[in-house]
Amino acid sequence: MPDASVKPSRSSVESRDGSALASRFWAALWPLLVVLGMVIAIWYGAAVALNASQVTERFARDNVTYTTGQWVEATWSMKRPLLPAPHQVGADMFHTIFEEPVNSPQSLLYHTGVTSITTLTGFVLGALVGIFLAVLIVHFRTLERGVLPWIIASQAVPILAIAPIVIVIFGNLGFSGLAPKAFISMYLCFFPVTVAMVQGLRSAGVSERELLHTYAATQQQAFWRLRLPASLPFLMPSLRVGISAGLVGAIVAELPTGAQAGLGARLLAGSYYGNTAQIWSALLMAALLGLALNGVMAALESHVLRPWRTVAK
Repeated sequence: MPDASVKPSRSSVESRDGSALASRFWAALWPLLVVLGMVIAIWYGAAVALNASQVTERFARDNVTYTTGQWVEATWSMKRPLLPAPHQVGADMFHTIFEEPVNSPQSLLYHTGVTSITTLTGFVLGALVGIFLAVLIVHFRTLERGVLPWIIASQAVPILAIAPIVIVIFGNLGFSGLAPKAFISMYLCFFPVTVAMVQGLRSAGVSERELLHTYAATQQQAFWRLRLPASLPFLMPSLRVGISAGLVGAIVAELPTGAQAGLGARLLAGSYYGNTAQIWSALLMAALLGLALNGVMAALESHVLRPWRTVAK
């Protein structure tokens, strides 16, 4: 019989752990790769369908005979396509990311940096405003009845209708550049934070509040030691929603401001000159930026909420 007292070596344990980790990684990755492949295939098909009429008209005008393969290839290589093929968008992204200087207005990284600064500024302001309003609403019932309905109603107004008004007001006050764009981004950020924070500050149980009352804790002590820690599981997910909304607000704010830099300005310039590959590359970069910002907030959420998850286990 094998000796039960013999323990597996450290290297074998690490090897099994590494294999298990690799298996979990690929199990999580392959569905994403399958969906990505399907999206690219559909994209190529849509490029053929949408660009077909222009290619057919050009061949007929030039009296060119062509095969089906040449016709399909032509739909994927037009200079000004209605829908650029994925490889055309990839080529534009590669050129504007790796071949242009980072500080050049032609660099996609330059425009991404401008939009990132606007997003983060609006996000920080929106989070602070949302938390401040939530604290006031929780502690003053009059504000809950008088302010909260207006906060909810404010989100029913389209941001495209508010943006020009904000720009005019800030312009008359002598503010331009970052300030109006950050304000519009903040406008979309503060709402989810306010609503979640109100719910979180009220999530503390009655027994906990009564216990602090028996200790003669002041209202400020109850807030810092009970209400605020209890609100973190509500606050952190709302920050993930808020930073995504802030990115949308930053891009939308760059459109009516006539900004010369930013992903919104990149989209606008592409539409002016009919450069659809530039439009799509800016859209994809905005999506990647959103994923990156959301990932940072998810990592922060995991770190902050680790004590709660440990207790739950």
